[in-house]
Amino acid sequence: MAFLVLLLFQSCYSVRLVSTVGTPEPAVPHVRDDYYRPYEVTELDTVITIGVADKDFSYLIKSTDLCPSGKLHTVEYRNTFGALLLSAVTFGRKRKVKIKYVCMKD
Repeated sequence: MAFLVLLLFQSCYSVRLVSTVGTPEPAVPHVRDDYYRPYEVTELDTVITIGVADKDFSYLIKSTDLCPSGKLHTVEYRNTFGALLLSAVTFGRKRKVKIKYVCMKD
């Protein structure tokens, strides 16, 4: 039982990459109470399908109303136990992706 609980906690993690150059897009008004409180955050929570022979997947960040500059300041990737199970059950073809990103100011 303890091993199962330990496994559940080990399989949930976040990785945050932050640029030291540039200014992040500020949030107006401040509506969050986490690390991203002063920033305008875009969240992506979806399931992607990858072919058996494919080794990677690209998600293009373009200049839009959500990210006018098209440049990234902060990117956070989150992996959960549910995402790990989905990948295992589908033999790696489907992967649940949770990403938060902050764009740079123009």
